Amino acid sequence: MSLKPAYSGALLPLHTSTPPQPGKIATVPHTLELYLDYVCPFSAKQFKVFYHDVVPIIKQNYQSPGVRVIFRQQIQPWHPSSTLVHEAGAAVLNLAPEKFWEFSAALFEKQEEYFDVNVVHESRNQTYKRLAKLAAETTGVDEKKYYELLEISDKPGPDGGLNIGNKVTDDVKYMTKTNRLVGVHVTPTVLFNGWTEGSISSSWSKEDWEKWLDKNLK
Repeated sequence: MSLKPAYSGALLPLHTSTPPQPGKIATVPHTLELYLDYVCPFSAKQFKVFYHDVVPIIKQNYQSPGVRVIFRQQIQPWHPSSTLVHEAGAAVLNLAPEKFWEFSAALFEKQEEYFDVNVVHESRNQTYKRLAKLAAETTGVDEKKYYELLEISDKPGPDGGLNIGNKVTDDVKYMTKTNRLVGVHVTPTVLFNGWTEGSISSSWSKEDWEKWLDKNLK
């Protein structure tokens, strides 16, 4: 599936010779899409191996013909905080798209801090404040501006509405709609060139990924 230019930060910058610019999408023959949830332990396991061990291999050995790697944010509503942390990702895409993958790595490292047990006694805005602090520390974004994107007002909207959302609600709607089009449910799920690649597991090691890359990208 295509990637909306406004969310180009979700595209991993792999092609060092012509690094992608915000709003522009690289054109290469293969596309690998990682559907991940920030509060899913299995997503964290897959992301950490891929980001730290596999990405350097792709940069070194698979620049030609090339592959686009896209992080698809997959909200899992049975974990209420899943929406909140993905809103945090959307806020980074808005303010510092080039830092999205870096922020995602930090959020996966801290994911247990946003598990059900660790958010149950705080308000939604209190969770947002913790996420704003993490984003500021990780990406350098202005903490106040970032929080303003997430904050939920306790006052009715201009038309009296009470379900007014926040400034990234439209981003959540977009990611939810696009993910539903391909029928993704569980995380992690990987699509390769538009098709679910069921062979890829969250338990894969660096060596497993190397074998798959050699088979599919050369």
